[in-house]
Amino acid sequence: MGMQMGNMSAIYEYLGAEPDQIPLLWLAAPMTGLLVQPIIGYMSDRTWGKWGRRKPFFTIGAVLATIALLLMPHSPALWAAAGLLWILDASINISMEPFRAFVGDMLPEEQINKGYTMQSMFIGIGNVIAALLPTAILAILGDKTGGSGVPVYLVAVFSIGAVCYLAAVLYTVRTTKEYPPADLAAFEQMKKETAGFGHGVREVFENIFKMPSTMK
Repeated sequence: MGMQMGNMSAIYEYLGAEPDQIPLLWLAAPMTGLLVQPIIGYMSDRTWGKWGRRKPFFTIGAVLATIALLLMPHSPALWAAAGLLWILDASINISMEPFRAFVGDMLPEEQINKGYTMQSMFIGIGNVIAALLPTAILAILGDKTGGSGVPVYLVAVFSIGAVCYLAAVLYTVRTTKEYPPADLAAFEQMKKETAGFGHGVREVFENIFKMPSTMK
């Protein structure tokens, strides 16, 4: 996320965006989060299968985000970059929302706060590295321009980010085990009783109003 935030404006500018257009182009991120996060959270809470509960979501999200990151600096036009940013933001939300819930699923009650603290710390470290990466790559490669008009160093930054993102998620998938609901029969019965689009929308809004004060 830090790499995206620090470098997307540069790509927009190289593709011909005017300064007053860039804030509008950035609307994709908050709007996508508002729409996607509650839906993905609701769906992953109700999922259990061969691949677990959260893993299918953050694996699919990571694969889609990786593809978007690799394509982003090769965008042929401004509209393509804006569309890829929307896909990227949606994919990151598909991946990261279950990742946060994953911490709560895997840790005992007394360790959950520490788990979220560690998660935040590593996200912060990643953002710092992402902020420093363009300067380091620029020092090595210079400001040569690629075929799309975007500097080669930006292509390298997005490519490195894509590889690191996918590698981190795949490592988590391979090295952690999810545990099924305590009562799987009751879980399946709950899914049947609460099936339907209307119930999903109602539950999302109820959870927004009933969320714990710490989360608010």
